[in-house]
Amino acid sequence: MSNYLLIFIIISYLSILFYIAFLAEKKSKSIWVNNPYVYTLSLAVYCSAWTYYGSVGVAANSGISFLAIYLGPVIASPLWILVLRKIIKISKQQKISSIADFISLRYGNHRFLGALVTIVCFLGIVPYIALQLKAVSETFEIMTDDTSYVSTNIFDDSTFYIAGLLAIFATFFGTQKTDASEKHRGIVTSVAFESILKLVFFLIIGVYVTYILFDGSQDIYSKISTTENFKNLTTISGFESGLNWMFMIMLSFIAIFLLPRQFQVSVLENNREKHLKKAIWLFPLYLLLFNVFVIYIAWAGKLTFGNTVNAEYYTLLLPLQNGNVFLALLVFLGGFSAVISMVVVSTLALSTMISNNLIIPYGFLEKFIKNHPQKNAKYILRIRRVSIFLIIIFAYLFYVNFSIELSLFSIGLISFVIIAQLAPSFFIGLYWNRGSSKAAIIGIIVGFLITAYTLILPFTIEAFTGSSNFTENGIFNLSFTKPYALFGIDFLSPPAHAFFWSLSLNILVYLVVSLIFKGNYRERNYAEMYVDSMSYSTLQDGALVWKGEAYVADIKNILIKFLGEERAQRALNIFFTKYKLPQDTQLADARLINFSEKLLTGSIGSSSAKILIDNVVKEEEISLVEVLKILEESKENIANNKLLKEKSDELLTLSNQLKTANQNLIVKDLQKDEFLDTVAHELKTPITGIRAATELILDDEEMDAEIKTQFLKNILQDSDRLSRLIHNILDFEKLSAGRNHLDLGKNSINLTIEKAVVGIQQIANRKEIKISIPVTETVNFYYDEDRILQVLTNLLSNAIKFIPKKTGLIKVSVKKHKKYCYVCVEDNGIGIPKSDMDFIFDKFYQSSNQNTIKPEGSGLGLAISKQIVEMHQGTIWIEKSNKMGTIFGFKLPFN
Repeated sequence: MSNYLLIFIIISYLSILFYIAFLAEKKSKSIWVNNPYVYTLSLAVYCSAWTYYGSVGVAANSGISFLAIYLGPVIASPLWILVLRKIIKISKQQKISSIADFISLRYGNHRFLGALVTIVCFLGIVPYIALQLKAVSETFEIMTDDTSYVSTNIFDDSTFYIAGLLAIFATFFGTQKTDASEKHRGIVTSVAFESILKLVFFLIIGVYVTYILFDGSQDIYSKISTTENFKNLTTISGFESGLNWMFMIMLSFIAIFLLPRQFQVSVLENNREKHLKKAIWLFPLYLLLFNVFVIYIAWAGKLTFGNTVNAEYYTLLLPLQNGNVFLALLVFLGGFSAVISMVVVSTLALSTMISNNLIIPYGFLEKFIKNHPQKNAKYILRIRRVSIFLIIIFAYLFYVNFSIELSLFSIGLISFVIIAQLAPSFFIGLYWNRGSSKAAIIGIIVGFLITAYTLILPFTIEAFTGSSNFTENGIFNLSFTKPYALFGIDFLSPPAHAFFWSLSLNILVYLVVSLIFKGNYRERNYAEMYVDSMSYSTLQDGALVWKGEAYVADIKNILIKFLGEERAQRALNIFFTKYKLPQDTQLADARLINFSEKLLTGSIGSSSAKILIDNVVKEEEISLVEVLKILEESKENIANNKLLKEKSDELLTLSNQLKTANQNLIVKDLQKDEFLDTVAHELKTPITGIRAATELILDDEEMDAEIKTQFLKNILQDSDRLSRLIHNILDFEKLSAGRNHLDLGKNSINLTIEKAVVGIQQIANRKEIKISIPVTETVNFYYDEDRILQVLTNLLSNAIKFIPKKTGLIKVSVKKHKKYCYVCVEDNGIGIPKSDMDFIFDKFYQSSNQNTIKPEGSGLGLAISKQIVEMHQGTIWIEKSNKMGTIFGFKLPFN
């Protein structure tokens, strides 16, 4: 492929990434940008060129040992709910902008510690970026078939131009905001997009190699199993190899937390803590998918090329060998995506640390105090942009002097071991409040010096002198000083060996020095805030213990220098409103001191923020006893406030319950009045009829026999009506009191339904209403037939009452389902309002949807029906979803 064509494709791809980032920033509040999937995919920045190419090389030469680098993150991911959530919570509370800020703040905003962490990160990340340059350079040469060419100077080296392109892209991509604690939604979204591409392209090449170039995984396995040293490629050989695995897993476990790029995306770019719930299973799944085809690609390359080419680039060489340039281009773009995401996020994180923890606090702070706010913002951005260029220049120099002789895998491990020196001060400091800044500084220095001696120095000497005498013999030929076999431990790989010695002594020094030298009051204050972060989260700005004299005007002037007058005034207004302080407050308290430091931390780092605020306040020394006493009082106040709030909530709940009960009583009282009114009306009507008919018969002794008989029939009907009403009232009272017992017998529900229909048919005929009973199988079981007949009669009577004449239709159906018999009574009437449905089975309740002026009946029919069904251990209901008419249903158990 032509150089110019490939460069054009690269620039076009970078333009697409710019556009994606631009859209994401524009719609930064959209759910497409702020969701757990984008967050999880951004964590896949862990999969750099080392993963894309280096893992295949390791798998080809050393077998399954490449998996150790992925097992660490997989083991770490379930702990994110506890550990990472705590880190995120602290970072949001304190407006942390980098891992250097996080560690230095834990130890009392220690300026030198922040600078030391920055230097360690710089020394750890520069080789890692050099690894990316090596990968892009070598794959570029493979794609353009230019591997035989050797450059003679910088301007003749394609890697130099690639490094320049990466520097320009990273500079303008990652330095748009002065406040580094703000979210970079554009970068995160573009990294997520790149994560998808590199995974998809890697899976495509995996499928191509496994199922097109070869006849599946079984075919590759059967062929590779006949080669020499196959057993070594598929097994962990012995105890020593097991120890190497353990140390590599530990190393990658630490790296997933402490690599600056991982801290940036997992902590600083986290929008919602709940996204971790998705990430703890989705990120390991991503790693699993990425590694499904690694071993098969490695074995396929080994079978195809043997040892004639660099095994790290089998993913490119295999499709090119078979004339598939397009597929090779996809693989190249996938690898380039891995490089771009790693370089952009790493340089963003590192440039922030260099500006906030090295350059500003150790050189530019005085200048910033004198400058105009707008100039300060420009200076901060310039410092970060220059820092990015310097980082990539140093990475290029490392590549030129060292990377050519080293594999991608070994360069990556060097970076991991260097970054691991931050682990004791980071992890122990999170859970042990005794750890001091002095211990953290000495521990990191000791750990780094051992790493330099056992890992960095040997290959540096070999690269410049070509001699391996130091590596093989140690200092003055003393065998215990051999850098790869310190004190006779010669069975570990160089990275595992360096990791073991450096971290062991680092932890030992940290613990011993912390026990001997106590931190000052400020260290102990922040230590308590970190260790017991849950207790202090509610205190917010009040968590800082401070004693002294400070003026709001002086602090405001400092804020204006870096935030501008409008933003500073707005921030102070929010502060005064939040704590209910007057806007003209003169004296500043600890809360304002802490609030102001947080505001400045994002722009200039926590160390510089502390220095600036310290310049305008007069702080008094506080003893550790006072600090602990104040903190304990604060915690007690929080606990008391929490208890008072709980009691207040309980009283509010009880008050609401009482209010609801009172409203229910009022409704019941109204229902009772309506019931008494209805009963009085129902009693009065038949009694009046009986009295009138009796008087007529008594007054007219010569009344015609036929007329007399009709009057007597009316008296009998009114007596029956009166009897039924009294019976209903007494029946309901017995059922409610539980004094009524069921007369159970084996009956046919089909016959019972027919009896109920026959009993009500005459009333239906008067209104010309049709009642249908669909033919179904006979259902026999034990129930009280008289009582169920009463229920059916009640439901049918209600249906007849509320459906129109002539067009009215009632359908009674029955079916068996599992252990129950279901009966439904459906009509096409006027229906029941939804507002009535929840109360329809209450005693005395009558629907407002009746078609008579005075409600007919006592309002007890459905209440009695419910009591009868429940006595059978059944359930009665009304279908709420029905739009036309009414459907009543009940179910009775067979047992």
